[in-house]
Amino acid sequence: MRLWNIFHRGSFWLEESTSCLLVTSDGSPPPPPQQCVLIHPGFTYRGRSPSSMFHWGKWKKRMGANSSSKRPVYDEKEDVTFDHFQILRAIGKGSFGKVCIVQKRDTEKMYAMKYMNKQQCIERDEVRNVFRELEILQEIEHVFLVNLWYSFQDEEDMFMVVDLLLGGDLRYHLQQSVQFSEDAVKLYLCEMTLALDYLQNQHIIHRYAILKSRSPTASDGERATALAGTKPYMAPEIFQSFVSGGTGYAFEVDWWSLGVTIFEVLRGWRPYDIHASNSVESLIQLFSTVSVQYSPAWPKALVSLLRKLLTVNPEHRFSGLSDMQASPYLADVNWDAVCEKKLEAGFVPNKGRLHCDPTFELEEMILESRPLHKKKKRLAKNRSRDNSKDSQSENDYLQECLEVVQQEFMIFNREAEAGATDEDAPEPEPEPEPEPEAESSSKLSMCGSVCSSPASC
Repeated sequence: MRLWNIFHRGSFWLEESTSCLLVTSDGSPPPPPQQCVLIHPGFTYRGRSPSSMFHWGKWKKRMGANSSSKRPVYDEKEDVTFDHFQILRAIGKGSFGKVCIVQKRDTEKMYAMKYMNKQQCIERDEVRNVFRELEILQEIEHVFLVNLWYSFQDEEDMFMVVDLLLGGDLRYHLQQSVQFSEDAVKLYLCEMTLALDYLQNQHIIHRYAILKSRSPTASDGERATALAGTKPYMAPEIFQSFVSGGTGYAFEVDWWSLGVTIFEVLRGWRPYDIHASNSVESLIQLFSTVSVQYSPAWPKALVSLLRKLLTVNPEHRFSGLSDMQASPYLADVNWDAVCEKKLEAGFVPNKGRLHCDPTFELEEMILESRPLHKKKKRLAKNRSRDNSKDSQSENDYLQECLEVVQQEFMIFNREAEAGATDEDAPEPEPEPEPEPEAESSSKLSMCGSVCSSPASC
């Protein structure tokens, strides 16, 4: 059964006996299953040997990227737009946004691009959250965060172009029954600790919402009160604040989430059996009556650290880089090496496959009513239709909201900003010879551009 003609370059076929998706380049009937090799669950490519299953160059060519031998040249002064990118494939989606892999046409760099439909954001009252997320991401940059590179818009969507991380997320690997070693998890713990310390110094509460725009910024002494985040990872004081008011919560909630995450990656399940359907009142009762059961096989120093992170009372919880560095479990960590990514990872994802759900691409190609790769033709047709009809909109309120979004959206280009900063920077003056340091002084230089400050690292 023929399902789809992709970019007029080939066809998807579903082989009924194996439920594998077969791809042919010329529209011919698919080959027998024994002549195919599985690239990742649900997808099979014709004529590929296992040793070359996922070579980016060949894969991009098949998917339509780099069809021209010459790179386009763009004016550095012009804004980056949708046309500057080649769309490769869908890799994820949220409640009102989707994510795909893209390649910037002039530099051939690969990114992840998140795009959100403006009308859906307006209908769901999410525009303010999207703008808040953009505002936060434009101000931060860290080696252990997914950094924003570009933001732009068109008539339909708002776009954010960020770092592409092809290794997959921890949730995906846990679902694939990956067993993480203690050393691998210890490195993740240190990396997330540095990331949270950076956010804390930027007055940002992460709240395990993957830096969604709901995550507030908090100045010294300011407290948050909103009920937001992912329930299984939310700290007890967030629920308590929602029910009884009080003083709210602050940065301590992120360190609770860190403890839940590390526990889950090590054990395979979370310390508390919490689901999105649980009521707030039942969760408050749960935290006061249920004790966390730690594995007897874990080192005592690790259990002690997790107890400090999963302390219900935030006043007694570990909640900063200095607390973590003082833990006996992390006493032997070379924080410079962690920050500079010099430590060998205990788990390296297979480079021969994409670590994401393959159904996202199928949905985009088969079910999506407005697929991204047809955007250019669709917008051109819409503009022609708009010019030929009365300017009076069928929905004046929606049109007014769309115009406000168009005017208020924040365009961003990190590369251009970095170039402008370099041009404006004065010539550095020669520094005097440094005096020799005392033997007992700290030698934690850390990378200043990555960590919040040498002192905090």
